[in-house]
Amino acid sequence: MLKVYTSPSCSSCRKVKEWLKNKNIEYIEKNIMSSVLNEKELKEILAKSENGTDDIISKRSKIIKESKVDVDKMKVPELISFIRANPTVLKRPIIVNDRMIQVGYNSEEIRVFIPHELRSLINDNCGPECKNYTAFCVGDCEKEDPSSD
Repeated sequence: MLKVYTSPSCSSCRKVKEWLKNKNIEYIEKNIMSSVLNEKELKEILAKSENGTDDIISKRSKIIKESKVDVDKMKVPELISFIRANPTVLKRPIIVNDRMIQVGYNSEEIRVFIPHELRSLINDNCGPECKNYTAFCVGDCEKEDPSSD
């Protein structure tokens, strides 16, 4: 199941949730401000991160600047404790599935979270003749009417 880590004031989080809703993709939302992230969740995010803390930690966050914390020098247990105590250091949204994570909202990259079965349906039922082809098509294509020119 897809998990989306969000915060209430995050516009990118709203975009991700709207995109997933429009594509009928089920997900579990975890508000990082109202629920404490557990160690297992944070380890999963870190393990799937290509660039470690650079991908998920905002080094410009107020808490990091004020406390002069160097997250790159922290051991994993220290880092997890720090994030749990200071969830605002996380970049948002963080989208996680069983294989990967995406941080932030990118209209092109988020498509990797479309389930394989749905991508196959799209590939089988949508082509250049669909006026939605360059966007996201779910097989309910509206074919261009050649007589409408």
